Amino acid sequence: MAEQKKEFWRWKEYNWHNADMDWRKASIITCGIDVGSVSSQCVIMCDGELYAFANMRTGSDSPNCALNALNWALEGTGMTLDDIHYTVGTGYGRVNVPFANKAITEIACHARGANYMYGPTARTILDMGGQDCKAINIDERGKVVSFIMNDKCAAGTGRGMEVFADLLGVPIEEIGEMSLVEDEPEPVSSTCVVFAKSEATGLLRSGWPKERVMAAYCSAMAQRVISLLKRNGINKDFAITGGIAKNVGVVSRLEKKLGLTALKPKHDTQLAGAIGAALFAKALVEKSGNNMI
Repeated sequence: MAEQKKEFWRWKEYNWHNADMDWRKASIITCGIDVGSVSSQCVIMCDGELYAFANMRTGSDSPNCALNALNWALEGTGMTLDDIHYTVGTGYGRVNVPFANKAITEIACHARGANYMYGPTARTILDMGGQDCKAINIDERGKVVSFIMNDKCAAGTGRGMEVFADLLGVPIEEIGEMSLVEDEPEPVSSTCVVFAKSEATGLLRSGWPKERVMAAYCSAMAQRVISLLKRNGINKDFAITGGIAKNVGVVSRLEKKLGLTALKPKHDTQLAGAIGAALFAKALVEKSGNNMI
């Protein structure tokens, strides 16, 4: 029997719930579903506090993926969809969440979620998603002041990092740490992930160690998103959301190039959009005078 090829790009999927919280005592239970191009998150909040979540890969069927994320978040809680008062969908597949009461853009949801995760001082948010990057400036309430997105290319995104993980044969969750070399190389091409992959392949063939190639690519990702941030304007209290926020190789280079230290989050950075969606759901219930309950 042929040995199954290892999928180096595959990152860890997981769920969690707060066993110390009794959701049955909550006045308002809301759900946020962020269906992204690469990953999907479901967040359950009780009276505005994080109760449960699931973080998983987005499949080819967005409605089914949203339902799978919900079911996984609810696993072991005793809660069902009928116990949730309001659900907001966001992200790439937000219009395909069959049980959502409303769809809200990922820009607004990431802004609100980042405000919750990083506190009211956060003013510039960099969301490094699966297939795009967004620079968002917000006010003290998490309301969007301005934003800009990158072009339609996987370079500088989570998908681009997945491609490199497979190319180098290194688990994606290890790339950031391994890229921290003493002798920092020049960045690879950051214009297009196809060109960057071709250039990295050439470097490997010429004898570059994997760690040095990783360093060149992480540096290229940092440089690419810095240009995006500068176009929108960077404020001092700066935070990062999305999966790439977990990559110390990219984050440390961003901080060094910007001369800023990113704020530390209270929760998993991939949950920002779903948290924001759940908070919008709570606000909509409250605005209705709790008539939805």
